Amino acid sequence: MQIERFNKTTILGRLPALLCCAAVMFTALSAATHAHAQGASAASAVDPAARQSALQWLDRIQQAAQQLNYAGTFVYQRGAFVQSSRITHYATKSDGEYEQLESLDGKPRKMLRHNDDLYTFVPERKLCVVEKRQNKEAFPALLATNGEQVLAVYEPKMLGSDRVAGIDSSVIELSPKDAYRFAYKLWVDAKTGLLLRAQTLDPSNGQVLQQLSFTQVSIGVPVDKAPIVAGMRNTAGWTVVRAPLQTVDMGAQGWTFAQTVPGFRMIREVRRPMAARDANEPPIPVDQAVFSDGLSAVSVFVEPVEHNSRKEGSGSSGATHVLVKRSGDYWITLLGEVPQATLQQFASAIEYKAPK
Repeated sequence: MQIERFNKTTILGRLPALLCCAAVMFTALSAATHAHAQGASAASAVDPAARQSALQWLDRIQQAAQQLNYAGTFVYQRGAFVQSSRITHYATKSDGEYEQLESLDGKPRKMLRHNDDLYTFVPERKLCVVEKRQNKEAFPALLATNGEQVLAVYEPKMLGSDRVAGIDSSVIELSPKDAYRFAYKLWVDAKTGLLLRAQTLDPSNGQVLQQLSFTQVSIGVPVDKAPIVAGMRNTAGWTVVRAPLQTVDMGAQGWTFAQTVPGFRMIREVRRPMAARDANEPPIPVDQAVFSDGLSAVSVFVEPVEHNSRKEGSGSSGATHVLVKRSGDYWITLLGEVPQATLQQFASAIEYKAPK
């Protein structure tokens, strides 16, 4: 599940480099294979009623995030890192979605969105970055694909009721059928289907690796879209940068991504320029392939070695793991909310053959 909207991999920063010095956690691939076999056997024992109920909730979560008016504050926790944000979402039948997301901790950031048009404001630099939204599954949305794909690799369990931010909720647990992914626990508004809290868990011990949770939210209330529209139009005095982003066929360039990890499918391929460390150097073209099992996502970044000071290594922060390796004239960075062994498995299946 994608979560850090203000830490996007854009020309504003280089996300893969942020995690390389973190602690490393490895999971044996043999355990992954064994657990997958066990999961496949256990899948047939899943209560059909629980499966159907989970499917309905997953669908409702997506619909609620896109179709409801809501405004509130949520907190993201990953290890010792805590960040709170304020979100306002306005949905119309004729003109789609409007959204404002504002960071409440650290340096000010504000994101304004109309459907897929994104405006990110960075006040200390008087910079406004305009781009097309790529990540459509950010909290309180959830799925990158459909519920059926999710339940092909996760086993659902209904855990009864609870309360989050004063709202009655239904609790769903999604346990992985193998060791290639983490477990999830979801709290969903029992009336509207809006996702109120999402935890990523280590399935071996139940430890919470990261969490997003509303601390206050109003659902179904009138929301005024006028400030969002005005903010997107009024960029006078700001340096407006339109982030160049294009779809790309990495296969045509010679890259092959064998599907060796069950359940993951490629959902997009894009190219964007990244700022070089030396301001005098031209931007570095970076290609990104994103794979998802519906909840977990793995990004594979490919960039040239030239004018690049990347180093090989691996690390982790909360549920997010990173792996950097060199392949000939290219650096390959794998980043995802999956165990380190999953990234290793992805990396082992990447091949390059220069097109003729």
